[in-house]
Amino acid sequence: MANEELVSAVKTIVAHARAGKLDEAYAGYRRLFSSAEFRGYEPGERRQALRLMVHAKGVPDPPTPAMVEAHRAAIEPLTALVSEHNDPADYEMLGMCHVAVGNEEGAGAVFRAALAIERERSPQSDLCGALMKRISML
Repeated sequence: MANEELVSAVKTIVAHARAGKLDEAYAGYRRLFSSAEFRGYEPGERRQALRLMVHAKGVPDPPTPAMVEAHRAAIEPLTALVSEHNDPADYEMLGMCHVAVGNEEGAGAVFRAALAIERERSPQSDLCGALMKRISML
């Protein structure tokens, strides 16, 4: 069962995003991902909250400072998930955060590591294709 505090924080963030208050939404993500409480949530709960931001549609281009800082705050919890679970989808999100903060070299290394793992697991997967595309865009 999802933690009520986490659910409440995510609902507030999503409400800001839907209302077009993107800086407030990203500030909420930054606060959430930087909090000590976030590290204590179940891996699936952390992953779901991170996925909402990292894979969000309609993000500003160029990124706003609030967006960059939210992605920077997501790097630490994503690095923890990668270390704990070695899941290529977590690596992909981590790489996307590195791209968002301007660290394309780091992103490339993360994407290549994810691709190596996913090729071992399922070489024809959609994730393999997505990772190859991300690498080629760097």
